[in-house]
Amino acid sequence: MPVSLTTEEFHDFYDGQPGWVVLTSIGADGYPHSVPLGYFREGEHIYCGVVDGTKKIRNIEGNPKVSLLIESGSTMSDIKGAMIQGDAAVHRDSDKVLELMRKGAALRGVSADQLPTQARPGSAFIEVHINKRISWDYGKNS
Repeated sequence: MPVSLTTEEFHDFYDGQPGWVVLTSIGADGYPHSVPLGYFREGEHIYCGVVDGTKKIRNIEGNPKVSLLIESGSTMSDIKGAMIQGDAAVHRDSDKVLELMRKGAALRGVSADQLPTQARPGSAFIEVHINKRISWDYGKNS
């Protein structure tokens, strides 16, 4: 039986992953739509940079309830995962998009003199407020 992560372990796990999360939104047809996206966490929010106008954006505008999932491991003894359920919002304002682009780049280790100076045309960010954390760590039982 897996053990849940503490809130601190949960945040450390999200902050320490390679930078990809699976976002699941719900389409107008009622089906889930899952896609991998680059992300970063800031407090109780996860931010994902996206191209505006895509299916995931349309889905969120119709239903802001989403989930995010990251996992690691390859055997039953080291599988670890962390899922977030939350409410999403879309940011399109070029000043906000630039601010988030710069934060994400800085967290990836881009030097201050190499940070973006303008938002890419057609860019947006999805912001997910963490409402619920679900996690599992099979390695804690080993």
